[in-house]
Order: sequence, then structure tokens, then C-alpha cells
Amino acid sequence: MGCFEISKEKFLVLWMLFYLESTEINAQQRTYCNPLNLDYTYMIYNAHKDLSYRSGADPAVVRFKDEYYMFVTRSMGYWHSTDLTTWNFITPKKWYFQGSNAPAAFNYKDSLLYVAGNPSGSMSVLHSENPKNGEWNATPSILHELQDPALFIDEDGQSYMYWGSSNKFPIRAKKMDRSKRFRPSEEIRELFNLQPEKHGWERFGENHSDTILGGYIEGPWMTKYKNKYYLQYAAPGTEFNVYGDGVYIGDSPLGPFEYAPNNPFSYKPGGFINGAGHGSTVMGPGDQFWHFASMAVNVNIGWERRVGMFPTFFDDDGLLYSNTRFGDYPHYVPSVPDKKGLFRGWMLLSYKKPIRASSYIKGYDPKNMVDENIKTFWLAQENNDEQWIEIDLEQSGLVCALQVNYNDHKSDMYGKIPGLYHQYTIESSIDGKNWEILVDRSNNLKDVPNDYIELPTPKKVRFVRYKNIHVPTPHLSISGLRIFGKGNGKPPKSVKGFSVVRKSDRRDAQISWIPIKNAQGYNVFWGIAPNKLYSSWMVYDDNSLELKSLNIDQNYYFAIEAFNENGISKKSKIVTVE
Repeated sequence: MGCFEISKEKFLVLWMLFYLESTEINAQQRTYCNPLNLDYTYMIYNAHKDLSYRSGADPAVVRFKDEYYMFVTRSMGYWHSTDLTTWNFITPKKWYFQGSNAPAAFNYKDSLLYVAGNPSGSMSVLHSENPKNGEWNATPSILHELQDPALFIDEDGQSYMYWGSSNKFPIRAKKMDRSKRFRPSEEIRELFNLQPEKHGWERFGENHSDTILGGYIEGPWMTKYKNKYYLQYAAPGTEFNVYGDGVYIGDSPLGPFEYAPNNPFSYKPGGFINGAGHGSTVMGPGDQFWHFASMAVNVNIGWERRVGMFPTFFDDDGLLYSNTRFGDYPHYVPSVPDKKGLFRGWMLLSYKKPIRASSYIKGYDPKNMVDENIKTFWLAQENNDEQWIEIDLEQSGLVCALQVNYNDHKSDMYGKIPGLYHQYTIESSIDGKNWEILVDRSNNLKDVPNDYIELPTPKKVRFVRYKNIHVPTPHLSISGLRIFGKGNGKPPKSVKGFSVVRKSDRRDAQISWIPIKNAQGYNVFWGIAPNKLYSSWMVYDDNSLELKSLNIDQNYYFAIEAFNENGISKKSKIVTVE
């Protein structure tokens, strides 16, 4: 059902239809919200033994026997799902996954194949006919010193290994002989490298602003579609808001490849959590493609990351693109028929609303939980069941979903630790005096660092109160309590005065517009044609944007929409920039 005010009679009819549809697809959860709520492993990295942070990066997701497996950097195992929504961690029966870095995987006939990068040693191709049971076998270690590998086997049985993670060397490839346990050929093919002088998005730094250091090209991934080969790659650096994925397209697995004019095809530089790079593209339920990618937390260390999932498409001209509009708001899950991962339309009710807490440590104010920035957080003075936070939505709205994002402040935890769990309740009130349970996680025994809860029935709410019971970390620290639904006011009007000025450096454009009084924020869109506005940037509390991700030899088209807790404006007229 939608999230809006309706009569009681109509509500009952719609709710029954909703219930029947939910039962039919056998899924209580019909939406998801980035970052994905996985029980991420605490990183073990020799160069940073004294820094504790969750590892959620470089996801390699493959379909095997109509189910799905996700391999993530240094996770000491992997995840399994039947629907790309509910993921369960699998601990392998042998030690192969202990220090796996930037893994690759591929489904070939009756085996799931896996290989992880090792830039300073040898590597094996692992294979399993029963990955759900954690059973794997290894070929001899015949691959050497490959960082960020990607394995691809074409329909004719020919195998290929791609690799690359460097600010100097290009993406490279070798043929492999599958009949000889994936023995690689001697010949190395150099395929392509970054060209930041032409491609603005390949420049290093936050918002591509570093003019000294070169960007990194890394994380190749191959997808074959309609006899075309789409070799994807990441740039310019995993810790930055502008980390994204581009693609080159060829007629054969080794090229020659042509740069896609709409690059980067996966890009999420604004919003609560940024980044959509070093990913994998997989066919999901209903023959819908999805792109899984790394998203940056970057608080404890630059390699502190999470996994995001974005609906992905091939257009009529064969261009690959991901839809990251409202990319950290609720979207339909892959198993909901005919929705293709569409944005659910639930807006953010909690943004910069009045908030108070049981306690906090100076510098870690509770207002950090409602500023839409995963890098800032509330830190309670104690970690016990007497801690709480309360948000005043200022007027009643219809709450449809919530997301609790925990932070790892000085956690001092390492590895895959058994028995981690989070317990809490969330209460709601209309008047701030009489309270009802909205979410009950008091008996939860799962590790849920980015817990997303879709309410079975939307609830009219003004006040929301989180009450802590237990967190597995030494400190109670939360970066965001995000409340989604619909306000009872009016959406903003369309944006006026939208202007795009391309600078003398054609990689850059200065974008500005007249601010709208009741707007929370704006989505700026751009693309290579009026019907290909595939890229977007979410901007809060500002009426300008410096865009530094353009390709110099490409004309662009721009538009903008405004949004608030009540809805979204119509898009502006398209602005053409040569």
C-alpha cells in the first residue's frame, strides 16, 4: 500500500490486497535501504592492527543455481541469498577465505569459482559444487601477484583473468587454460588506463579536487550482454565521495574496447552515504540487473566501507547505467515483480528535526543523527539500557520505515566475532506523553549494524524514541536514525533559475539555482541526451554545485528536482550544455 492519508474503508481494502500480494511473493520485506544491513566482518589488516572498523568493500556477487553469493574483501567467509534481499553468512570449512582481498567469483556450469587478490604472493582458483555448505577445493597456486582480479569464462569455455589496482598501471588481462587448472598464458594484454585529462570523474580526491596525485584504476568486472563485452572498472579512490564505476565496451573479451560516453555509469557522490564503485553486476530475479558497489564510511580509516545495491539497466543503445537517484532511501526489493528496484517514494521525515538524548559526549551531539551524514555520530556517555534519543518530527507524519546506523567508535574488535547482536526498541507518540512500541528488537540475536525496518502498517507519528538495550561494541554510537514516510504538507514547487555554466576546463561545470523555501534538498541530473539523464547528485541545504566529473569531448543535458518530507517537485526544463 502507499504511504498517504486515506479513509478507513479504503485502507482496509488496500491492506488486504497488500497482505495477499506479500504472501504470494513470500516476502515480508518489500523494500530495502542502502547501505545494506549485513553482519560485516571487523577488518584484519596488518598495516592497521590498532584500528577497528567494519569491512564492507569490493563486493563480487554471482548467481549460482538460481541463488546468489556475495564475496567481500577480508570477510573470512561470504554471504548467501535466495532473493538478493536476505543474506546469511557462511563460514567456509577451510581457511581459504582468511585474508581474501578484492575477491572475484564466477558461475561456470556446476561449479562456483572464486579467486582473491594477493599483490605480493601466489593465488589459487577455488571451486565448489556446494558453496552453501562451505565446501571448497583449491587448484595449485599458479597465479601470482594479482591485485583486484576478475574471472570471466565465455560461452565457448575460454577463460580470462583481468586485474588492476594502480595509479600507474592499466587494467590488464591474460587468457587462462581451464583444462590445465586455469594455468595462465604468458602473454599479458594491456587494455586501458585512466585518462583524467579527458575524464573528469577519474581525477583523485574528494569531489575530484586533488590536482597533484593521480587516481587509481581498479576493480575490473566483466559482464556479457547481447554479444557485447562490458569491462567495468573503478576510480579514483575508495575513500572518496566520488568513487564510482566506469565501463569500456568491446566485441570480444580482450577488446579492443571503447569508452562509454555516459561514464561513470555507477556514481553516488551525495546523500547520507557516498560512493558506488568497485562493484559487480549480476542478473537478479525477473531478469533485472543489479550493481553491487562499495560505499564509503571513512571515519576510522579510509577503508571503512559498506555495500550498496542499485538497479542497473542496458538502454536501447547498449549503454550500461545504474539508477542511484535517492540511492540511500527505500527502494523495492528485487523480488517484488515489475518494480525493477524503483524508489518507493517514502521521504525523509527526520532531517534536522529537534532531537534530545539521555546523554552525550561533547563533540558527538545527538543532532549528528539527523544531519544525513554517516561520518558524524552521537556518542552516549554510557553503554547501557538507560540510554535513549528522542526525535520531534514537529508535526505528525505517516512513518513507513526506519533505519538505525551504528558507528564503530573505538570498538577495538577484530575478525569475524561470533555472537554479536543489537537489541533496542523504538517507540512512537502523537503527543509526547503516550507512547506505543513501533519497532521491537528487544529479543534480536543478530548483528545488524545498518538495521532497516519496514513497518507492516504505516503509523501516524510525531515523536520517535529509540531506547537502547544492548550493542556489541564498547561504546553506544549511532550515525543516523533515519525515519521514512510521508509528511502531511505540500511538496516543493519546481526549481526556477536553473543555470549550468561549463568552465574553461571542460571537465568542470558550475551549477546554480534559486533556492526554494520549503525544500530539504535537490537532485541534480545530467546525461548525454535528454532521455539519458542517468547520473544524479543529491544536494542538501545549498543552491549550487561544482560538478567536476564531465568528459571533455561530450555534450551534456541537465535538469533538477526539489524534494522535502512531503514529496518531490516536477523536474525543471532541460538545460543543454555543449
